[in-house]
Amino acid sequence: MSNWKLTRRGALKSAGLGLGAIAMPALLTGRASAAGGRVVVGTWGGDYARLLTKNVEDPFLKPAGFDVAQDQQNDTPRRSKVFAEKRLPRGTSDIQAFSAAFMYEMNEADVLEKIDYSKLANAKNINPAMKYPWGIGHIYSGKVAVYNPKLVPAAPKSFKDVFDPKHGNKMGLIDIQYQWIMAAAAMAVKGGKVADYEAGKAVLMEAKKAGCRVYPTNEAFAQALKTEEINIGIMWKARVVQWQNAGISVESAAPVEGVPMYVSGFVIPKNAPNKDGGYAYMNAMLEKGAQDNFAIDMGYNPTVTNAVVAPDLQKRIGFTAEEQSRLVDIDYGYLAKNDAALKEWWDKVFKA
Repeated sequence: MSNWKLTRRGALKSAGLGLGAIAMPALLTGRASAAGGRVVVGTWGGDYARLLTKNVEDPFLKPAGFDVAQDQQNDTPRRSKVFAEKRLPRGTSDIQAFSAAFMYEMNEADVLEKIDYSKLANAKNINPAMKYPWGIGHIYSGKVAVYNPKLVPAAPKSFKDVFDPKHGNKMGLIDIQYQWIMAAAAMAVKGGKVADYEAGKAVLMEAKKAGCRVYPTNEAFAQALKTEEINIGIMWKARVVQWQNAGISVESAAPVEGVPMYVSGFVIPKNAPNKDGGYAYMNAMLEKGAQDNFAIDMGYNPTVTNAVVAPDLQKRIGFTAEEQSRLVDIDYGYLAKNDAALKEWWDKVFKA
């Protein structure tokens, strides 16, 4: 196992950021050729893919002559593809977007390029907490309670409040976020911790019995909030800001048990056919303009020290000093060891 130490919370404070078959990509968009070469980026679809195009690809990469093609799939099939291609001299992607937890897992599987930071002009601006040996953090936020203030007059103060069976089928959860939902459920139990999700399973089963709904994507969850099909759940604080901007009645609260951090970043497969293109993509996503606009458009905190976030926006997307003291790192080693079993339980027991 890696000896890399998790020190993100302290570095975020000190920097002042506020805290399996091989298959071709399912959805590729791009021209046939370009002067800078073809760059295939694996990413989730939906808002994230759209904003990568808007804030990273169109303003920085395409003018430089790069032909960018997005492979839009959820992270599980993309990880499986990288693993399946491990023995090939050339894979099918040049750069991949994953959560920090999956970045860690893939590094343990020895499928990732060790990042040569000398190839990144913007490396000097990266918050130290986001400089992994195997990848770079792009954006970050924290898992919070979310609720419709019109329908839930008493704001939830904890994950325990969110998972209370009294909410019945007005409670919503998101399928693709099973790791953090299980972490939150574990934390909802007295003495629960992010290095052991077992205690949280009983909490989730009680929510299931009460009728909680499970939505496939973040966007589907947002639509359910908008139509008032649900009125409470858990989500990244950044998404709450995005939904508020879209006119959805939703507020957030930092749980008293702690606020699990989420980092989304990029890695380069060892056998990427265009590693130079992968580095160019990394450098572009670190550009001040790209980071500034992701904070505005998506409500996530920047991972570079030269980003400028307006004070009113920082108040909405960031965390107070007291809330920062409750930021919690997910135990990536635990997840890497237990993810397959956790996913099987989620799919075959909780969702069944």
